[in-house]
Amino acid sequence: MTTRTARKADPLKEYNRKRDFKKTAEPAGKRANSEGGNRFIVQKHDATRLHWDFRIEADGVLKSWAVTKGPSPDPDIKRLAVRTEDHPLSYAEFEGTIPKGEYGGGTVMLWDRGTWEPVEGKSWKDIDKGHLHFCLKGERMNGEWLLIRLKPRPGEKRENWLLRKIDDEYAAEGDPLVEHGLTSVLTGRSMAEIEADVEGSHSLKGKNGDAFVKEMAKAAKHNAGKAKTKPKTKAKTGKPPKFREPQLATLVDSVPAGNRWMHEIKFDGYRALVAAAGSDVRVYTRSGKDWSDKFAPLVEAFAALDLPPCLIDGEIVAYDANGNPDFSSLQAVLKRGHGSQKKTDALSFHAFDLLEANGEDLTGLSNIERKERLEALLKVAQPPIHVTDHVIGAGEKLFKAMCDAGQEGIISKAIDAPYRSTRTKSWVKVKCTRRQEFVIIGWKKSSAKGRPFSSILLAQNEGRKLVYKGNVGTGFKTDTLHDLAERFAKIEREDAPAEVDRASRRGVTWVEPELVAEVAFAEFTGPTSKSGGGNIRHGSFLGLRGDKDAADVVPEVPQDAPADDPVADVKISNRDRVIFPETGETKGELADYYAAIAPLMLPWAANRPVSLVRCPQGRGKKCFFQKHDSGSFGSHVHHVPITEKDGHAEDYLYVEDAAGLLTCVQMGTIEFHGWGARTSDVEAPDRLVIDLDPDEGLDFEDVKRAAKDFHDHLQDLGLASYAMLSGGKGVHVVVPLTPGHSWDEHKDFAKRFAEAMSMAEPDRFVANMSKAKRVGKIFIDYLRNQRGATAVLPYSARARAGAPVAVPVSWDELDGFPSAHEFSIRDSAKLLERAKSKALAGWGFAEQSLPNL
Repeated sequence: MTTRTARKADPLKEYNRKRDFKKTAEPAGKRANSEGGNRFIVQKHDATRLHWDFRIEADGVLKSWAVTKGPSPDPDIKRLAVRTEDHPLSYAEFEGTIPKGEYGGGTVMLWDRGTWEPVEGKSWKDIDKGHLHFCLKGERMNGEWLLIRLKPRPGEKRENWLLRKIDDEYAAEGDPLVEHGLTSVLTGRSMAEIEADVEGSHSLKGKNGDAFVKEMAKAAKHNAGKAKTKPKTKAKTGKPPKFREPQLATLVDSVPAGNRWMHEIKFDGYRALVAAAGSDVRVYTRSGKDWSDKFAPLVEAFAALDLPPCLIDGEIVAYDANGNPDFSSLQAVLKRGHGSQKKTDALSFHAFDLLEANGEDLTGLSNIERKERLEALLKVAQPPIHVTDHVIGAGEKLFKAMCDAGQEGIISKAIDAPYRSTRTKSWVKVKCTRRQEFVIIGWKKSSAKGRPFSSILLAQNEGRKLVYKGNVGTGFKTDTLHDLAERFAKIEREDAPAEVDRASRRGVTWVEPELVAEVAFAEFTGPTSKSGGGNIRHGSFLGLRGDKDAADVVPEVPQDAPADDPVADVKISNRDRVIFPETGETKGELADYYAAIAPLMLPWAANRPVSLVRCPQGRGKKCFFQKHDSGSFGSHVHHVPITEKDGHAEDYLYVEDAAGLLTCVQMGTIEFHGWGARTSDVEAPDRLVIDLDPDEGLDFEDVKRAAKDFHDHLQDLGLASYAMLSGGKGVHVVVPLTPGHSWDEHKDFAKRFAEAMSMAEPDRFVANMSKAKRVGKIFIDYLRNQRGATAVLPYSARARAGAPVAVPVSWDELDGFPSAHEFSIRDSAKLLERAKSKALAGWGFAEQSLPNL
């Protein structure tokens, strides 16, 4: 009898045969159906090998596949999925530990759940044909997927399939589901916490391999509630932040050039700020109106994410028949209302900034860092919620692509600028076509049958008065004409709200200047057209702007694009001085490197107390650390007072922008080392760094293998981590954290983790600084995680031969590097290009809290 025939005869016979239900907590196999008959689940299963069990309900059982490495939303990544025995529906709620020695012994987490359905015209019975095309609606997996059975090799007994994501709106590059989905959708626990859900002592002595993680998790459970300080704001609790005035962009006549600028698509929709805290979500217009009811589908989508308290800036759009963002389509959707929307209606929110998160005000951070924090917060978001892509430099190329596609234009943002609730030149917009808002002041009757008016008269506020700007008679759909006519009838007035010439006044019915229209046009006519004077020419009505007040409508006059050079006033003297004598790199080349790499480095270096490695005469001469300043660095390098152990406050150095980095280079700086906390709250650590420092005799392969082991153990504790080549001998394992714990807790966790690793494998690791004990081993330097300690910052140059730099890498990339110093200051262009890769998307950012261990 074949395996498939046996499944049809008694689908759960094999499941029951393999298990001793007196020893395992798994449910006995009985056929059953859920109410909808279409559940799916995924269980993360750490058995002989870690895998993800993908199961779909069909024919009264759960059809099952073991997916190596887990499901990926990237259509280019195909995952091996080994068909296993059918499981009972009751298994859909199972989470726990299967005893060792039993079939499938190990830890099981309920990793995802939801519903599934085959695509139109298909059926679950297609499994017997060797393929299954289906759609998922889950907490992590969504959209269209495909399972295909591979042709068996001679003698092969198991069924090998491939699981692949179909390219749709839920597709994403890389492996974000597995990398960031580290806790149970049922209980919120990590794998280690699930495994440790047993009684016993918490001794780490003698524990080998993965056993130490289990004991650390036991300690976490035992010590719960014993933290010396509690988080100021815990994730997923609290109230949504209050509305803030949004930052506005200045209209300019050309795209700003250079790497100082990041560029985004300018969407044709409604500006909105989303304030969320769990299921409590509010959507505000740019003027502060609460329009949550108008955008109910988006409110529901954000509520489903269960976000911590946060304030997100973005744009709400709807799409035309060609799938492009279209303001008129958005108007039509809003008019119909979400209760009577058509199937083609699709509101989307494109997020581009993060103002607050977990009680922390982020507006003082740079544009590029806020964007990185936003991407981390919304890492697992699915449509209709998107994070707006950006490019650094290459703004003209993006602008041309948008104009060629008939889009509105682009927004350019200075990478190092903070968020300001006003119109600034650190945000500028460049439009493909001219379009502005105007106040409607009257309308002219139409002679055409069935058309209530022929055109509308427009004005803008200049100073304290409305100034007439011409009329528009095109762009109106039939339903729009009648809707506007009804609105006009309610606000008619006898006199003109603005001064209008005699010819233009004929046949006009005046209205109160309350309604705001968005209009596209070719140009302003008249001698003052450059300054926005005169009347609009070739205008076309786009829609009403209910989110904008008439009093705020003023002419937008294009200004000159901002200057590219943000460090023009930072003069680098002695540019030809050789700083790295072995390979000849100069002070000028070092300055050029930091100027180019600033967009990548500032998210880590800005607004963080720093210690500088200064080598005024080059790395071959005297070098020294400096963390204080009496004022000799000038205005681009700032001070933050920090209380020392003796109770006295000392001014520590920090920078905010590229000019600050360049000023430090001018003063002889080669390396930048940063605290694990921000200047906004130096008592709230937000980054844990484990430095793996090998003894001289060890191969770099040993270090890479150790770093990956650390990554795996941290992942079992529910923590995402990232790798960085130090530029020296070792690898840094970086763990981003949501602030809310003390330095004592921060250091204690790092110490426990380091000691656990050294106890588990004493032949490989040592957590003691003694050089005598480090021979032939990797030193786990956890002391960088105490108050006042620093670690080298990503993209910092190192004062070592060859001018190497510290470089973030993905875990998959790590295997391909033969040393920790593969990049130098000559590689700025290469580093900027590789930072765009999907492998490094979201590197170093994650919304996660420190376990109470």
